[in-house]
Amino acid sequence: MPPMQMRSEGPIRTRREGGVLEVTLDRPKANAIDLVTSRIMGLVFREFRDDDTLRVAILRAEGEKFFCPGWDLKAAAAGDAVDGDYGVGGFGGLQELPNLNKPVICAVNGICCGGGLELALSCDLILCSGNATFALPEIRSGTVADAASIKLPKRIPYHVAMDLLLTGRWFDAEEALRWGIVKEITTPTDLLQKAWDLARLLESGPPLVYAAIKEVVREAEDMRFQDALNRITKRQMATVDRLYSSEDQLEGARAFAEKRDPVWKGR
Repeated sequence: MPPMQMRSEGPIRTRREGGVLEVTLDRPKANAIDLVTSRIMGLVFREFRDDDTLRVAILRAEGEKFFCPGWDLKAAAAGDAVDGDYGVGGFGGLQELPNLNKPVICAVNGICCGGGLELALSCDLILCSGNATFALPEIRSGTVADAASIKLPKRIPYHVAMDLLLTGRWFDAEEALRWGIVKEITTPTDLLQKAWDLARLLESGPPLVYAAIKEVVREAEDMRFQDALNRITKRQMATVDRLYSSEDQLEGARAFAEKRDPVWKGR
């Protein structure tokens, strides 16, 4: 395994160990995101996407009080345009980054609201500590939680999603778990370790299969079942075509027949 590597770019720190990249948002006091921070995050996640030696990312924030309240309204009031250029991945580097076919885990501590919750929803798996609290309070500032308005009604019951969007009310970790928004609740001190345990589990898995899963889920979201299935069976999705022609698929079959653990090479 390559030695641990650490890097800092303004409000963003990264820690790389093996095939796992930990991305830490560290912008006191509340980890709010301005244009500069969003652009840096986009570059970091683009690099993660394009580096074949990286398999899984963890997104976290410094401190226990705030994960992220979303957009920096103070910066916006000072002229940091809300509709500005957020960078290659859109807001927070993840929402609109194309072809991100690797798992991303979000570890939420403390307050996660507005664009911060939308950022968490852009990840594939969310863990949170028991002190995590969530809200979509955009309605109170006269704007719309655009990404959440698209995503939430597709992921949790419609009337629950509309309750959260229309009232902007706060909800706790237990409610987030009940609606399936988060995978697991931990203590604040255990949160990062749990995220790393999950990341290492995924790191040991088949990267080409993960890529195919993410593309299929993304592309099939607005397709009829049979249309989506036809695209898969006819190998009309790039990641599926690559998987079906790969050494890894043969390795999976051989490992099963030989009753041993597979060795995934990502090719």
